[in-house]
Amino acid sequence: MKIVKLNEDSIKDILNNLLKRSPNNYKEQEKIVNDILCDIRENGDTALFEYTKNFDKADINAQNIKVTPEEIEEAYSQLDEELLRVIRRAMKNIEEYHELQKQNSWIETKPDGTILGQKITPLQRVGVYVPGGKAAYPSSVLMNVVPAKVAGVDEIIMCTPPGKDGKVYPTTLVTANEAGVHTIYKAGGAQAIGAMAYGTESVPVVDKIVGPGNIFVALAKKAVFGYTGIDSVAGPSEVLVLADETANPRYVAADLLSQAEHDQMACAILITTSSDLAAHVAKEIEGFVKVLERRDIIQASLDNYGAILVADNMEEAIEAVNAVASEHLEIVTKDPFEVMTKVRNAGAIFLGESSSEPLGDYFAGPNHVLPTNGTARFFSPLGVDTFIKRSSIISYSRDALNEVHEDVETFAKAEGLTAHANSIHVRFEDE
Repeated sequence: MKIVKLNEDSIKDILNNLLKRSPNNYKEQEKIVNDILCDIRENGDTALFEYTKNFDKADINAQNIKVTPEEIEEAYSQLDEELLRVIRRAMKNIEEYHELQKQNSWIETKPDGTILGQKITPLQRVGVYVPGGKAAYPSSVLMNVVPAKVAGVDEIIMCTPPGKDGKVYPTTLVTANEAGVHTIYKAGGAQAIGAMAYGTESVPVVDKIVGPGNIFVALAKKAVFGYTGIDSVAGPSEVLVLADETANPRYVAADLLSQAEHDQMACAILITTSSDLAAHVAKEIEGFVKVLERRDIIQASLDNYGAILVADNMEEAIEAVNAVASEHLEIVTKDPFEVMTKVRNAGAIFLGESSSEPLGDYFAGPNHVLPTNGTARFFSPLGVDTFIKRSSIISYSRDALNEVHEDVETFAKAEGLTAHANSIHVRFEDE
């Protein structure tokens, strides 16, 4: 893993490199996705089943697209009891954390008869996308479904690609059932996103689509935004470790590699004030890569998007941290809580050497659906807020309106909107 001096040029190079991974840079795939979405919109189930046959090699139709209670029961029989116990413990932590995010409606009344407020309303129907492919991701099921449940969403549906046998991973089915998903559909890829956005004969339209996926899923979510809400257009995973001379180089190396193993486009960066730590971390990484199972993916990730940056001081290091605005940020310094107060941009912040990033992926409780590609500058993690709407409440008494009607009319006329002004004026034209 290359070690470079942190300066204006090196941080600029890293930021430019990270932006190459953005879904905005996949024009060829974007055309493919748009064609799929148009087909789904025009031909509904017919197109959905054809794409499922072509991409997933499964014979899915209107009779078997929904997962049945019998299939869920079968999935429970195939799941390891210890894993089920862990899933339930993790779900409890996630639920308890997100309960603290809940907002309440409020009303404020004033002596002049003015009533102002805010009404919180959960979304009615939400669609959760869960990847299939080569692995099952029960943690993604929990992180997307539990906050929706806590928010009070009426109906949660899920789309996930089936295997060639037309079945869904037992782990995915069990976790979805435990979390409270109402209906599971055997559909994946951009076609599943289109089905939830536009509706088909089998899949209903949803108010918002959440959940991770490959570049085709990400581009599809981006394309349907406006027909339905989305959580975000997520890019590849990333971790940034901010460390000083007190950090354990073996721990830091292990944490960097925990993200590098996601895929070849994952990003792992260390920013440190210690050149000795930088050298030791690089050596530890070398040793780990030789023995870890996904070594080819890890090495490609490190070669393309990995870096160790050595800063002159902590102030310079923190400035770089805020510029990168990483998805995951680990702070492993003498006083991580003090350093945290100076961090403006990060999706999730892990403090101290015992707070390894995988805790957030699976178990601690905070959500692991986080802003990527620098979007932590203006986006937040998925949470209860993702699944609610806020409506403003306004009520004026006659006396309250009488006090302000001339001001409102003046404002409206200043903008040339005389019908606006008249709407207020007519209420006082006899006075």
